[in-house]
Amino acid sequence: MDRRRASSTCTSTGSWDYEVFLSFKGEDTRYNFTDHLYAALYQKGIRTFRLDEIRGEEVASALFKAIEKSRCILVVLSKYFAHSGWFLDELVKIMECRNQNGKVILPVFYHVDPFDVRKEEGWSAVHALPCRTTSDLGHGNCIHSEQ
Repeated sequence: MDRRRASSTCTSTGSWDYEVFLSFKGEDTRYNFTDHLYAALYQKGIRTFRLDEIRGEEVASALFKAIEKSRCILVVLSKYFAHSGWFLDELVKIMECRNQNGKVILPVFYHVDPFDVRKEEGWSAVHALPCRTTSDLGHGNCIHSEQ
């Protein structure tokens, strides 16, 4: 996914397409925790966006638009979430919307100890990737040095 697409404008409106945007690492949680969470939200009548098994560039613009048009965002932080460039690009967009218009973000730690996740409001757990910069996430240094 092209990182430049993540920098589109986040709009602040009172009319939302979704009440919740569900962000998660598919292979970690799709067929267990996330499915149960989505089903519970659906059962309560909460309109929730969940990206199903669609891949490719055509999804990026729809995904970012759904982030912008969601009232709040549930981010399921799981064991391998930081190993996905796709997920990290999604986090960049989520943080952009939070910074621009105060979008509510609720992290859910699934089999991840919150104390193991570095500071910076939980998002700097991207340190698991080799030397990925996170200037878009709030700090402009290399998270993990190259080996």
